[in-house]
Amino acid sequence: MGEQRLGDVIDDHCIKCRRITNHSIVSLVSGQAAKVRCRTCYHDHDYRHEQAPPSKKDLKRAELEAQAELAAQNGQPVEEPPGGDKNTKAKSEHA
Repeated sequence: MGEQRLGDVIDDHCIKCRRITNHSIVSLVSGQAAKVRCRTCYHDHDYRHEQAPPSKKDLKRAELEAQAELAAQNGQPVEEPPGGDKNTKAKSEHA
């Protein structure tokens, strides 16, 4: 494939559609796509190279792991996140 041009159709992950769809190139920087427009919902966004952004759950997990690693390096005890274990639920008795 040759150099990209404005209006060319490429695949990218659309955050509105939450899937990989066809996109039109709207902006170029150094001959590479910088901004694209989804051809399904017409949402403009930065070109993501077909990579879905991480979920909020993954971001929170990474943040907690980084905090635990820093605490371990400083010799501090590792604290468990508030809320405890979500797998243990209080049983309610309904008759």
